[in-house]
Amino acid sequence: MKILTAETVKSADQFTIKNEPIASILLMERAAATCARWIFENGKNHTKFAVFCGNGNNGGDGFAISRLLYLKGFDVDVFIDESNKKFSEDAQINYQKLKEISGISIRDFKEIAGIEFDQKTVIIDALFGTGLSRKLQGSYAEIISKLNTLKQIKISIDVPSGLFSDKILEESQTVFKADYTLTFQLWKQTFLHPETGKFTGEVIVLDINLSKGFIEKSESDYFVIDDQMIESIFWPRNEFAHKGSYGKAIIVAGSYGKIGAAVLATKSALKTGAGLTFTIAPNCGYEILQTSCPEAMFISGGEKFTEEIDIQQNAVYGIGPGLSTNSLTEKALLKFLKQTENHLLLDADALNIISNNKKSIQLIPGNSIITPHPKEFERLFGPTENSFERLELARTKAKELQIFIVLKDHHTQIITPEGKVFYNTTGNSGLAKGGSGDILTGIITSLLAQKYSPENACIFGVWLHGKAADFAADKFSKESMLPTDVIDELGNVFLMLNKKATTQL
Repeated sequence: MKILTAETVKSADQFTIKNEPIASILLMERAAATCARWIFENGKNHTKFAVFCGNGNNGGDGFAISRLLYLKGFDVDVFIDESNKKFSEDAQINYQKLKEISGISIRDFKEIAGIEFDQKTVIIDALFGTGLSRKLQGSYAEIISKLNTLKQIKISIDVPSGLFSDKILEESQTVFKADYTLTFQLWKQTFLHPETGKFTGEVIVLDINLSKGFIEKSESDYFVIDDQMIESIFWPRNEFAHKGSYGKAIIVAGSYGKIGAAVLATKSALKTGAGLTFTIAPNCGYEILQTSCPEAMFISGGEKFTEEIDIQQNAVYGIGPGLSTNSLTEKALLKFLKQTENHLLLDADALNIISNNKKSIQLIPGNSIITPHPKEFERLFGPTENSFERLELARTKAKELQIFIVLKDHHTQIITPEGKVFYNTTGNSGLAKGGSGDILTGIITSLLAQKYSPENACIFGVWLHGKAADFAADKFSKESMLPTDVIDELGNVFLMLNKKATTQL
């Protein structure tokens, strides 16, 4: 799914109105009906709605949603700025329709000071949407600040008021903090960054049938990984294949006290389907690895630390989990990078070793993948002010080095050498545990070994990692799920994908 700017989405609205054709007021009604349907289906335990409407088209959506919810049997109060009723044309039409319904109270924002909303009331924010271009001030900032103190469930229509669609917040900016955001047609970029996404709650993307042709032709370097993209990448296994058909994955990981990282990376490579899996690790981990991962073959890299990285042809390497930054390991890694031309994956301590001497970055073979978390990224490429700046720096470096960067975050970003960005939306905070990144290394290395392209291995691997984590969280909770639980759920994700692939035949 593409991510388009607010300006391009506005153009998509206008194109749809002109070419469907459909009157703008009917497109607003379509959007409102889609929202009201979702609210009705998911909010049956709530009987009352307090809808806060602005003067623009987002307010028009709010007026229409209020009318439709009332007709479905809910109690609805609508709040507006009585001192300023200069509504947009379509908002004015829906405001007039609302006034004709005697059962809906229309109140002034100021009245909220004397109202105690009960727990059955849902607050709906239809104040600004994508129409905001400046920091909120005055009465609107005050009303949003007041609403944010309430404990009732809060829903934003399209975009939480006060939030921009395409850029970072200004300092001390007031933003409505939603539990749910019902957004139209496409994700907004700000929903996917930690500084701004924290205001959206759960994002529900509602299809309001904007022109598919216009969206397809609109250029963008930013995408959200969705099920359709994954289904186009994944291929089921050939019944007549053999182990040589699915490649050779070599995990270089572990050191004294950190053999668990090698176990996690190796197990996840095995569970993701590599034909042959090897682990290069120090001898202190031999028994642990042979016992916990009997399907993988062990190659000695040293005694307590890896001092030699064996070079094998026709193999894909995933290097870094628990490796340590021992001087002998550093020497072995840099020697290996100088001698290989094949793409590979570098993570964790492999990245920390490279960051010790920035010239070493140039040794990374083209089309390779690095998977830094924000601190590792900073060590490699320098500090940035926020995640938006970090992403743009990653785009610059990916182009410059001709590598893929998997920038780990709540919504992990995959950055390609062409500067494209793919945001992942699977996964949860249960992955905020040591070992989660080791699993991702094993998954992506395994996919590379199976001849997925580096781009597809990154996209599929990150999605797969997150989806397995979502399955694990459903079973064990985010608090109690372990990285090993995530590995165990990989099989269930593949079962789901294979079932879909078979159904589509």
